[in-house]
Amino acid sequence: MSGPPAASVPPAASRDFNAIFARIGPQMTALDQFMRLQVERFEPEIRSMAAYCLDTTGKRLRPTLVFVSGWQGDGVVSDDLVRAAGVVEMVHLATLVHDDIMDRAEIRRNHRTAAREFGADAAVLLGDALFSQALHVAAQFPTTEVCRVVAESTRKVCSGEIMQTLRRRDINISFADYERMIDLKTAELFRVSCFLGSRISGHAPDFVEASAVFGRHLGVAYQIYDDLVDFLGEEGRIGKTLGTDLATGKLTLPLILLLEKLPPAERAELVKSLREGRPLGLAASVGRMRELGIATGVVAAIDRELALAGAALAPFGTLTPTPLMLTLCGVLQGQVAALQTPPC
Repeated sequence: MSGPPAASVPPAASRDFNAIFARIGPQMTALDQFMRLQVERFEPEIRSMAAYCLDTTGKRLRPTLVFVSGWQGDGVVSDDLVRAAGVVEMVHLATLVHDDIMDRAEIRRNHRTAAREFGADAAVLLGDALFSQALHVAAQFPTTEVCRVVAESTRKVCSGEIMQTLRRRDINISFADYERMIDLKTAELFRVSCFLGSRISGHAPDFVEASAVFGRHLGVAYQIYDDLVDFLGEEGRIGKTLGTDLATGKLTLPLILLLEKLPPAERAELVKSLREGRPLGLAASVGRMRELGIATGVVAAIDRELALAGAALAPFGTLTPTPLMLTLCGVLQGQVAALQTPPC
């Protein structure tokens, strides 16, 4: 399948995420202050638990999308954009709390997961509390639109996770099924982040729509990359438990492509292991993926989505937010390239 040319993505020199963070440093500082204030909104008995989850050590991709899609110039900090960024980050953190329970993950952002720290039962409720606080903040905007779109996105994210949970160890998942699930569970928050940033900043409806389309395709690309990380990443560098997709029988694109390329006997054994819930062996599976060139097909899917993301913004090259938004595509391309380079 061919897509729009990837030339719309900035060159390698622009792929430094640190450079983007330097530009949005004042906004991120304001977001840090906002998130600390949110901790105080929780009941005293669980504030330490909320603080444990509302940390400042993550990549904060979704707040970044809010800030760059609503970019108004260096040093310009919009309180409304900070609040919107806080809302989407709280929703995202709530989903991570729940994801880690289902994936039985031990590590998140180089710390014990909330489930490991507080127990799965308490972590479920803590995730619910984070969702609720996010919607509470969204409801404080003067327009109901923010709360409406955030609530709708939250429902879609949960729906995507439910679909994926119900289809664990299902070997009949097609690429279309997989794309639908990641569109909901991941790309939706990327989409709404770009929508809110451009909308709150007062951009014209056509750019708001294009920003949302950009966010959706970037989100799909990022989730495919994250699924590849689960197999090829280094746990110490990534900062979270890896191999959980394989361990829980979650069919992501790397595993779907592996099943397609394995010889019949090997495929039958892998299918049997998946269906019976037996350990598959991360090292052996990664070895076969490298031998069969699975990463090539996964990276091609990422590149298609990034090309579509860039194409959505092509008519708006003169607008202030566009260069920063496109730079994020280059950043992801750099991360994908680094992942494919074997460690020394």
